Amino acid sequence: MTPDILWAPFIEFAFMRRALFGSVALACSAGPLGVFLILRRMSLMGDAIAHGILPGAALAFWLFGLSLPALTAGGLVAGLGMAGAAAWVTRRTGLREDASLAALYPISLASGVLLLGLAGRKLDLLHLLFGSALAVDTTTLYGMLGTAGFSLLVLLVIFRALALDSLDPLFLRSISRFGPLAHAAFLTLVVLNLVIGFQAIGALMVVGLMMLPAAAARFWSRRLPVLLPLAALIGAVCVWLGLLLSFYASLPSGPCIVLLAGAFYLFSLVAGPVHGLLRSTSFPMTV
Repeated sequence: MTPDILWAPFIEFAFMRRALFGSVALACSAGPLGVFLILRRMSLMGDAIAHGILPGAALAFWLFGLSLPALTAGGLVAGLGMAGAAAWVTRRTGLREDASLAALYPISLASGVLLLGLAGRKLDLLHLLFGSALAVDTTTLYGMLGTAGFSLLVLLVIFRALALDSLDPLFLRSISRFGPLAHAAFLTLVVLNLVIGFQAIGALMVVGLMMLPAAAARFWSRRLPVLLPLAALIGAVCVWLGLLLSFYASLPSGPCIVLLAGAFYLFSLVAGPVHGLLRSTSFPMTV
């Protein structure tokens, strides 16, 4: 493989550069969020929210087309609404929150697909569900860069409280009341990153960019300050190689990126020095 093959599409085509820069930025913010989802035993919540935001994004898409502000607003409202509904059901009935989400997200997914089907735009439906590098225009690129920068900034501000709440919530409650606020800010960042990844990665694929690099990183280190940048790096490399595969094979960009992230996860599962199948020693997580 020559170096030209690895860089030529990004040098030659502006849409490939936009998809690369925007998706790499998204990977750098989504990966660390995925690490915290794993630490907080909320891994499936990312998938549930990714499905839950589809009705809001679908309604916005039906009314306004591929408008980034409309898609973001619709998806954000739907995602936060679903998380709030699951929490309300849990408080009122005692049903576990993961069970509430598992019950709600198929309804949300079916509603979103039905809305898009009624809109009668199947080609755009394919792009929305599975991603397209062609969909990343200049406005979308700025949105992805802005979301990534904002997410990393907020994550830096709430990092200590979020880490303590993930590893030792009882201790955090004894010294601070910032835990619930940090949790709410964290969930908002998760929803925002899932929504903004619609264009390049796809509604059904973007959660893979958030969770797979984070899960893979967990097999290479047990230190949180290492896990966060490592997940971002793995996600960025998978974006780069996935976009190349998408370009040369004429495939949707989202599945290509997620399959490469899945391949690296499987490699980490086998060869990773922490909990890998070739290693038998277990280590606790440290900050």
